[in-house]
Amino acid sequence: MFGSDITVCGGTNDVQFPVVVGEIANFAAYAFAPAILVTPLGALSIIISAVLARIILREKLHIFGVLGCVLCVVGSTTIVLHAPAEREIESVAEVWDLATEPGFLLYAAIVLTAAFVLIFHFVPQYGQTHIMVYIGICSLFGSLSVMSVKALGIALKLTFSGMNQLVYPQTWFFTLVVIACIVTQMNYLNKALDTFNTAVVSPIYYTMFTSLTILASVIMFKDWDRQNPTQIVTEMCGFVTILSGTFLLHKTKDMVDGLQQNLPIRIPKHADEDAYESEGIPLRSAADRIPLRSPRGTEGIPLRSAADGIPLRSSSRGTESFRSTS
Repeated sequence: MFGSDITVCGGTNDVQFPVVVGEIANFAAYAFAPAILVTPLGALSIIISAVLARIILREKLHIFGVLGCVLCVVGSTTIVLHAPAEREIESVAEVWDLATEPGFLLYAAIVLTAAFVLIFHFVPQYGQTHIMVYIGICSLFGSLSVMSVKALGIALKLTFSGMNQLVYPQTWFFTLVVIACIVTQMNYLNKALDTFNTAVVSPIYYTMFTSLTILASVIMFKDWDRQNPTQIVTEMCGFVTILSGTFLLHKTKDMVDGLQQNLPIRIPKHADEDAYESEGIPLRSAADRIPLRSPRGTEGIPLRSAADGIPLRSSSRGTESFRSTS
């Protein structure tokens, strides 16, 4: 929903229940950990799905799938070990002060402007042909939704700990932003999934959504101000490793035993030296008028038979047309 997982509206209750539980856990994670840590770890859901498919559905996990899972685990471990510590926030008003600083206001203005340009200008013309239009809208609103979700999560966490934050108007403002962003995000995400292949939508959406969320978190919560350059570079390397594993899993998920399904059959380009390939040039026999195919290389030079005058095609290249006489 507001995380990096692909969620499609609809389905049975058996499917929706684990989705709802997962999103609640995702919501709680943003309240206790920085977004720069939580969001990239959404790739672990891909690994869990692959493992469960192997155990429950008896699907075979080929070598590239195993490699993709390993890359996701290595990248996630790298980010966890070098992630910044969660910033101590005492009230939702403090989050509001961070959200109204000039840097984040400029980011929010750019995001909203770009999203509205995509919605009103590019969607009618290119929405059905360019995958980046729908995914761009989802990712832009997704980054704002994560910041609002984190603010709302902090407000609820403080409220449950005894400091009521529901009396602040900022809490309800963040709630409205969360609802508006999620509704818009889900609308265009479902359009992307209905229009394009899920195997293409998933890795592109994950990449754009996670990148913009990390950028928004860095601007709003200043996660990198408490880290040295080595830690920042290491986190980026872990993020790139996760991206590599995600793309590998989605790119090769239809492969079996290292080979892609429905591979085209290669036909030899050249036949024997004395053989010719038919080119579909019509030829009719004088006896029963059955359509035949002339040998390759026939130039379609007409000649008529002496018996019934039916036009035929010559079978040798370079032969000139002539009319036989009885």
